[in-house]
Amino acid sequence: MDNVVPTESIEFSDRMRIWFRWIIDPLAKFFTAIGITPNMMTILGLAGNFVGAYYVSQGQMTLGGVFMLISTPFDALDGAMARLRGDANEWGAFVDSVTDRYGELAILGGLLYYFSEQGDALASVVTFAAAAGTVLVSYVKARAEAVGFSAKVGFLTRVERYLVLAPALTFNLPYVAIWAIALLANFTALQRIFYVRKQAHEKYKKELGEKKENG
Repeated sequence: MDNVVPTESIEFSDRMRIWFRWIIDPLAKFFTAIGITPNMMTILGLAGNFVGAYYVSQGQMTLGGVFMLISTPFDALDGAMARLRGDANEWGAFVDSVTDRYGELAILGGLLYYFSEQGDALASVVTFAAAAGTVLVSYVKARAEAVGFSAKVGFLTRVERYLVLAPALTFNLPYVAIWAIALLANFTALQRIFYVRKQAHEKYKKELGEKKENG
């Protein structure tokens, strides 16, 4: 398939890495100097999110949010460390992306457990919708790229979800977190679906025009 990826704006997560490079790079150099590898940093971030998920599941939202606030930025550090070491590769990026999903879903799983234990059926359903939207945002992008399109757009990508979920939990506002993510993550998934649909239609029209020109 011909490459039909359109020109698009840089994602917010990429902008964040640029804006905070002044602190990310020195920290990456420090952790590299003391012998921590990028993979170790990735695992530390994942472990921190799992600890946060446990506290969330027990109703200790603030403590869970603090663990998430501390752990999730490791995602930016492991990539910077890999670049500094000169061993950035596709496998590392793949593992990083997968562990990001596990960490985020662990927190939402902790919330789902907590609400189900409280007998709050509505909050449980909304939390499931938030988790589904979170997965679909990534899945739509991955499937689009697999068939030659782009879906690097959307209102609530992973960094934005982090900026909603972690502070909301820290300030003990879990209902705000789940409703915001349930609505906006699924909206983002739909944004990406329609963005891919537009590219597919443009490609089809282009191919149809070429066929007519060639007789």
